[in-house]
Amino acid sequence: MTQAIHQTNPLATLLELGHRVRHAASGPELEFIAVNDTHQLVPYRQAALWSADKGIISLSGVVQVEANVPYAQWLTTVCRHLADGATPVARVEAASLPPEIAAEWSDWLPAHGLWLGHAAASGKGGEAGGLLLARDLPWSDSEVALLAEWADIWRHAWQSRQPAARWPWQRRRSASTDVPRRWWQSRALRWSAAALALAVVPVRLSVLAPGELVPSHPAVIRAPLEGVIDTFHVQPNQEVREGQPLFGFDEVLIQSRLEVARQSLATTETEYRQTMQQALLDPKSKAQLAVLTGKIEEKRAEAAFIADQLGRARVLAPRDGIALFDDPSEWIGRPVAVGERIMRIAPPGDIEVEAWVPLADAIPLPDGAPVNLYLNASPLDPVPAQLRYLAHDAVERPDGSYAYRLRARLSEPTEHRVGLKGSAKLRGRWVPLVYWVLRRPLASVRTTIGW
Repeated sequence: MTQAIHQTNPLATLLELGHRVRHAASGPELEFIAVNDTHQLVPYRQAALWSADKGIISLSGVVQVEANVPYAQWLTTVCRHLADGATPVARVEAASLPPEIAAEWSDWLPAHGLWLGHAAASGKGGEAGGLLLARDLPWSDSEVALLAEWADIWRHAWQSRQPAARWPWQRRRSASTDVPRRWWQSRALRWSAAALALAVVPVRLSVLAPGELVPSHPAVIRAPLEGVIDTFHVQPNQEVREGQPLFGFDEVLIQSRLEVARQSLATTETEYRQTMQQALLDPKSKAQLAVLTGKIEEKRAEAAFIADQLGRARVLAPRDGIALFDDPSEWIGRPVAVGERIMRIAPPGDIEVEAWVPLADAIPLPDGAPVNLYLNASPLDPVPAQLRYLAHDAVERPDGSYAYRLRARLSEPTEHRVGLKGSAKLRGRWVPLVYWVLRRPLASVRTTIGW
């Protein structure tokens, strides 16, 4: 019954639409009502809502507008041309448009269009825009008047939802005296001066880098020969003395090789003696004595080398200290190559800070620059140190990134053990606060645009 009344009484439809836009919950709901529900008031085929700032906002029968399609771009050009006209409400046809725009009118829209525009509301945050309707039949004067009133109601509801524009430099008047303030009394000027003063406050340039406690001058124990580790005589973090056995290789293979070398040497010596006896009777055998002498020296050197390897199969501690290595069970039975690091011997208290400075945080650091290591196990008790050196070349980390190695000597002894990890804070020169805040964003922008 209500629908029938609305079809015979356009004013009732106008009142209902006005009620809906005044109680709309959001801006997208207002846009939907403009391009779709206006059809309840006057029939049409297509509708487009346009804004000078955002372009085509909404289209009838379309959920989402694609701004880059040819139809939307052409429609934006048409609406911008109509918004520049002096008449906010105007009938539109292809003949009333410039030739470059009118040439595509028949491809996109019906023959008769109606433009319902509105200008930007000064000081209220509104923006210029309009609603374009199109259909096959001409627009009557009563329909144009009804749609103009509806557009005015919709525009009022739309602009009431826009935030009020207030510029910082706009002059404000006192509520009591209505006397304009002086320029130096402007609140915006005061805030700007405070922000400028805060921006130039000197702060210490600092960066964070992953760090840990490492031995300063450890004795690195490497595999003296190629073989299989058979046993460990010490445990991780055990205190050792100079000359104490640390670990040993499997000696069975070395002893068998030594026994073979000695037997080969004895066989060559026996052959040499037999040839010497034959040389007394056969002068031709004297020529073989020099060859056998060389073989004897070769076998003797080989036996001496294997005997030396057997002596090095048991590795001894070169100094007093703490044995730093992984779980012995991970090494036993594992073949190692010559020179592979097995463990480190570090004197107690011989500790320093090692950090890895990322490429983007490689700030200038003078010798002796303060470094604080905040350990994960004790974040409230930083370990103070002073920069000893910062590597010139970046090296690849296990995670695939590149960083500069940094070493810093401790300013005072610490009770923390070697191997604890955390974050090292590096402090450089004094810089303005604005530079400290914008250093990384500026570097990212410069890397992106190459400026």
